[in-house]
Amino acid sequence: MEKQSVSDIYTQYNEVEKLIDGEKFEEAIAGLNEIVGEDETFVLGHLALARVYTKTGQHDLAIKHGEKACELEPEDAFNFTALSVTYQRAWAGTQDQQYITAAEDAMGRARMLEGR
Repeated sequence: MEKQSVSDIYTQYNEVEKLIDGEKFEEAIAGLNEIVGEDETFVLGHLALARVYTKTGQHDLAIKHGEKACELEPEDAFNFTALSVTYQRAWAGTQDQQYITAAEDAMGRARMLEGR
């Protein structure tokens, strides 16, 4: 399969954002998985998957994609802030205490990066 150009991926991503706005989450998940399947380094795709999986209560998958965004761009404070929110929502959905600790760790990392 031929790799898409960057502009094609952004065009595809923008179409998926419209699905998310329309709360067509299953279609959005399929589109986003296609995008990150084409280019696993596309951070926006992972961040959007984290958002949509959170909205659909699929917290393990949300966290996996939030962590991938941080792995791909470890110097970006926004990614760690987003990951912290993903963990907080996972806690709210499950009451699993490990998520609170992880949320605090991610927020600490974001603050450290912002303070540079």
